[in-house]
Amino acid sequence: MSCNGNKGAGVDLSKRSFLQVISSSLVAKLVPGALHASPAAKGNRPDRRLIVVVPGGVRRQETFSETGKKNIPHLYQDLLPSSVFYANVRNDGVTSHFNSISSIVTGNWQRVDDWGVQPPTTPTLFEYARKQLGLDPGEVWLISSNKVVTEQIGASSATAYGPSYRANVVFPKQLLVAAVEEAIGKGRQQNMVDRSKVQEEIEAVLRSSNYEGLGWNIIGERQSGEMLAPVENAIQQFVRSNAPATGDQLTYFVTLEIMRKYAPSILFVNFSDIEAAHFGSYSMHVAGIRNTDRLIYELWQQTQLNDEYRGNTLMVILPEFGRDPDGSNTNGFLNHRSNDDTCRRVWMMCLGQPLSRPQVIDRPVRQVDVCPSLAVWMGCRATESAGAALAELRG
Repeated sequence: MSCNGNKGAGVDLSKRSFLQVISSSLVAKLVPGALHASPAAKGNRPDRRLIVVVPGGVRRQETFSETGKKNIPHLYQDLLPSSVFYANVRNDGVTSHFNSISSIVTGNWQRVDDWGVQPPTTPTLFEYARKQLGLDPGEVWLISSNKVVTEQIGASSATAYGPSYRANVVFPKQLLVAAVEEAIGKGRQQNMVDRSKVQEEIEAVLRSSNYEGLGWNIIGERQSGEMLAPVENAIQQFVRSNAPATGDQLTYFVTLEIMRKYAPSILFVNFSDIEAAHFGSYSMHVAGIRNTDRLIYELWQQTQLNDEYRGNTLMVILPEFGRDPDGSNTNGFLNHRSNDDTCRRVWMMCLGQPLSRPQVIDRPVRQVDVCPSLAVWMGCRATESAGAALAELRG
């Protein structure tokens, strides 16, 4: 099986480490023994699980092209052959982070505030599933490395669905930001480059801050208190890991702990290492692509090791948008506001044993088709979506 991506011009640069959130001296050997708590008691639960991974904005020429496939060895070599791959997915909305993700989770082109000040104008997949399937609060989670996404996407839309059907929202990266600010403000900046101290700094912020102050939205006091254990365990893995010390790496560890403790029916994960492109360094952007490729692959592997997810999970990966073309007045890869195909044309990879068969779908589909397709997969209906359900994802 092969994917015939565009043969865009590649740029060969020497391998450089991705910009670290904190010093690389924080990392050491990963200590085995992650928390394996049983999922909390649940009410109504569908038989199927859904994991959606949205990794920011990336062009086809840096991914599914002859020159780009070296940046995504896991997606291209390990996952593509067993996937349903949509090679021509179109983002015809506002190519900002908030509007693009809103379009994915509502099935409507969103044209609201770019920075997440307004909620989506129609119901989200989270609301459809929770209301129609009667899912408990612990069944739906959004974990993001991007602050503008956590502000409103997990909250209730501006509809009659109301706050009772929102998702749990966790913004792990804010823990790092808050810990660095706290350490610097109190003259303890050396702690952030001392492996034995950084965990104390992050956990102190976790325990002293309210969740809302961290950009989190955990439903219910009991569940809010229970969150300390899996997050603290994720922090320990993050600090002791030999993986890159990026915000996405912490997001990944928190995601695993939520899977182990709650085994939610719907899990939406938003990575943002790719968005290092905004710093203007192409090598940092490419390093972010490679790190995201690894994290997605490891997340899929974890679903195969977890009894709650193995054999019944659909995992969907799609970028928010591409990026501007080289030679544009916005410096190409740095931004994502052009009307060119390099910005609007993306792809979507779908993994899971319940899918009909591996195949490459060349016909055009739209980002707004994603929400109704995933709703059908979960056994509900996106009644206010402008998109159409994709036949290949009916299972």
